[in-house]
Amino acid sequence: MLAPAYKGSEALAEELAQHVKKRLSAHSYPRAVEFVTELPKTPSGKIQRFLLRKAEVEKRKG
Repeated sequence: MLAPAYKGSEALAEELAQHVKKRLSAHSYPRAVEFVTELPKTPSGKIQRFLLRKAEVEKRKG
């Protein structure tokens, strides 16, 4: 999630991708960046990654 002072944009997504690409190996950097307002979390505060994966699969199908 972005801090309130930032807005999700194509330029910010590219800047983030390049930052990660410099620090990780060439195959590890994100090919796409998507900004969301909220992440699904469990009652204990952990991110529910399986819901994010499921949403991505559904988005690619439809």
